[in-house]
Amino acid sequence: MTPRRLTLDWPLAVLLAAGLLVFSLLLAVSVGAVDIPLDQVWRLIFRPDASNESLIVHTLRLPRALVALLVGASLGVAGALMQGLTRNPLAEPGLLGVNAGAALGLLLGVVFFPGLPGWGMVLLAALGGVLAAALVYSLTAVVGLTPVRLALAGIAVGAMLGAAASFLLIMFEERTRGAFINLSGSLAGRTWEHFWLILPWALPALLLAVLLAQQVNLLSLGEETARSLGARVGGVRLLVAGLAVLLAGAAVSVAGPVGFLGLMVPHLARGWVGPDYRRVLPLSALLGASLLSLADVAARLVDRPLETPVGILVVALGAPFFVYLARRTGQVH
Repeated sequence: MTPRRLTLDWPLAVLLAAGLLVFSLLLAVSVGAVDIPLDQVWRLIFRPDASNESLIVHTLRLPRALVALLVGASLGVAGALMQGLTRNPLAEPGLLGVNAGAALGLLLGVVFFPGLPGWGMVLLAALGGVLAAALVYSLTAVVGLTPVRLALAGIAVGAMLGAAASFLLIMFEERTRGAFINLSGSLAGRTWEHFWLILPWALPALLLAVLLAQQVNLLSLGEETARSLGARVGGVRLLVAGLAVLLAGAAVSVAGPVGFLGLMVPHLARGWVGPDYRRVLPLSALLGASLLSLADVAARLVDRPLETPVGILVVALGAPFFVYLARRTGQVH
């Protein structure tokens, strides 16, 4: 007899995730070169004054923390959408080459279109992600579409696009100065400008993803089942894939590629509330935002007062998780 999976009640899961989100935000604003007590952070966020601590909170740490929340939520939901769309537990923006393609698109914009406005950079990143994902799928379709093959093809394409990005960094060193650290995935120096750049893209896409959750449920059952239940598979698949790539592209445009977050967060969300995407998607947003914010705090503490790119820390956590999932998926298939 198969043991019943233990999950949290939905209200309790939301309450815990929301509490973790608030705590991670306050901690991200509190920790830095100069630590500010949590109770003082809470007061300064809502009642700023003329103190140095207030200046630090509102000009340096709060915008960075909010960018981390949006980037984490975007990557968490993008990963959940990709896993539901492809019915592949290994799917996520980094493993399918989307992050690498988005980073290359962004770098091409920096090199060849330096005067392009921020929204144009987001579109270039999204276009790069689309082309990378299309290349991964076309390569995998030739040999047979399986979760492990899809992941391996994504890793290969990601490595190839990463090499192209490195070539641009070397050949156009003056134009790309300062971009190298971002390509490791970093939130250092993020300002209100970055927040207002990602917000108009990420927030509507996150809301639309939650509204499409039932359609993602149908897609996760398989194409034939989805059609029999009345889903317009082609249009829904295109919309869901577009949302996932847009979310990943927006995240990469302000923070660089952060791999494995979109892999881990949906699995964690399903462990909390089960496979229903009406619950998985909003919970993935909350957990993704919290986990990236906490990882950013850890990145400041690893080599204090210097900073480690947060993408490196997330990969260090995500790589063993990927190996575990790949082995389990390989045994199943």
